[in-house]
Amino acid sequence: MRKINIFDTTLRDGEQSAGVNLNFSEKVEIALQLERLGVDIIEAGFPAASKGDFASVQEIAKKIRTSSVTGLARAVQSDIDAAWEALKDGAEPRLHTFIATSPIHREYKLKLSKEQVVERAVQTVAYAASRFPLVQWSAEDASRTELDYLAEIVEAVIGAGARIINIPDTVGYTTPKEYAEIFTYLREHVPSINKVQLSTHCHDDIGMATANSLAAIEAGATQVEGTINGIGERAGNAALEEVAVALHIRSDHYQANTRLTLNEIKRTSDMISKLTGMIIPPNKAIIGRNAYAHESGIHQDGYLKEKSTYEIISPELVGVSTDVLVLGKHSGRHAFKNRLDELKLYVTDEEMNRLFVQFKALADKKKEMTDEDLVALVLEEKISKDDRFFELDSLQVTYGTNQIPTATVTLKNGNTDLIQEAATGAGSIEALYNTLERCLDNKVNLLDYRIQSVGAGRDALAQVFVKIRYRGMETSGRGLHQDVLEASARAYLNAVNRIIYLSEKDTVLQ
Repeated sequence: MRKINIFDTTLRDGEQSAGVNLNFSEKVEIALQLERLGVDIIEAGFPAASKGDFASVQEIAKKIRTSSVTGLARAVQSDIDAAWEALKDGAEPRLHTFIATSPIHREYKLKLSKEQVVERAVQTVAYAASRFPLVQWSAEDASRTELDYLAEIVEAVIGAGARIINIPDTVGYTTPKEYAEIFTYLREHVPSINKVQLSTHCHDDIGMATANSLAAIEAGATQVEGTINGIGERAGNAALEEVAVALHIRSDHYQANTRLTLNEIKRTSDMISKLTGMIIPPNKAIIGRNAYAHESGIHQDGYLKEKSTYEIISPELVGVSTDVLVLGKHSGRHAFKNRLDELKLYVTDEEMNRLFVQFKALADKKKEMTDEDLVALVLEEKISKDDRFFELDSLQVTYGTNQIPTATVTLKNGNTDLIQEAATGAGSIEALYNTLERCLDNKVNLLDYRIQSVGAGRDALAQVFVKIRYRGMETSGRGLHQDVLEASARAYLNAVNRIIYLSEKDTVLQ
């Protein structure tokens, strides 16, 4: 069995998904879960892109010990310097640098000749290799690059010190057969190819990302790049859970495996879905809600007689459990803490005290508290504690079919200051958001609003996702509560608080 390294770029390429804006705490929580999943390399961000990105990459590099943490850098010395400062305290710091190689990129984006691109790539790789123990080099838009030129520049950067060569299908253009042929060509025409690992990075613009990644593995790639849930730029990246499970289920064919803890896939997928606000389609392979559901009578009959007739992947393999312990209002602190430990939801004593109070208050209203509720509660506590400026003190909404919807809100701003306002709207949510806007010092533009339930039943928790523009910045926010209106208010304030937090943090960093 060949060992395939998993290079996760959820925190870099995944965060480039339209509408996704993760804060510092969220990025750290995702990185810790990726480490539990068993990811080999975590691309934590682009350190030179912003002060916030630099700070989160630096913190992740310090916290993660069993995965290698990397950062992206253009073929620019200052980018490499920024990445080194952010990553130098990591367990195995490595750099990921890139330059475009295709004719269309050379002519229109870089405005450089073939020779100039090679020269710049060699210079930056050599400089990076003088600082980093491991340097990965990527040929952006490799799948649309002339094969002889691609072989030439790959040989040159290997000579300069690159130890991992990534061949991206940057715009999701190629087909499995064509993509495999690129790897085969490089193995046959690059003299130093045996000195390096070959890596694949595929986008899903025409739905080929997973198939192309697997084709590359068959053709000799030993590292696969992608994201959890396949999120990313445009139509997204290769979904790592699909690649990993495909290698496991069809090990007879691929003769390759990964070190992923497969039963952590569902937990990782759910966390990233919640934190990014990107809902998983029910029919999504491996982790969709319907992936293990059988409705057809013929399928149900076969499944009941022998599961393998219609189920090639057991739900338990990827962490989908049907054995759910239900807690209630009579459950004590010990049972609550024990269930958190079983779910690998590790919290500090201080967090535990706050969470138990929230749990008891919610359990008084709900008949049952499921694992899904507990995960949502813990995530909400961990990700919102760093940026609380405005807090909801009280909320009242009046609505009727023959009345004008009216909201009255009281906010806390700091320990003592109270702000109270009222406003109307065409509906209860608009009245609520008009009222909240009156409490603030600037206009707030609501760009997106989504709501979904956590679990099932009339007493399910509501999770609201919003995207706003405030003080010239765009960000997202989430709110969790049993009441839809309160969840909506919390999501709105969470987004506003993030922008205030980011503004103040940038001021301090400057």
